[in-house]
Amino acid sequence: MSFPTIPNVTPSISINREQVCNLLLASIAFEELGLAHIINAEGEKIQAVIGTLPGVTIPGTTINGLISINREVNRTLKTVLKTQMLLQFKLEDVLDNCPEM
Repeated sequence: MSFPTIPNVTPSISINREQVCNLLLASIAFEELGLAHIINAEGEKIQAVIGTLPGVTIPGTTINGLISINREVNRTLKTVLKTQMLLQFKLEDVLDNCPEM
């Protein structure tokens, strides 16, 4: 197996410091939005299982099934929390290094 051939790409990008800061803040905001969607999906998962999500009916779930779903949601939310902490550090770094923010 050989290494892939990557063409020589030399893009010319010209943006100033303020634009860089705005792009970094926008990227943080989009990541936060993604996390919000994940949290919402996990909430809807629990609502569906316990039967309180409008328009969704799931056959009876056992106690073991509920415990299993709870563990999965807990694991996902822990991962979201870790990502949130990293985003907080990223935001603080951007604000420390961008003038007039």
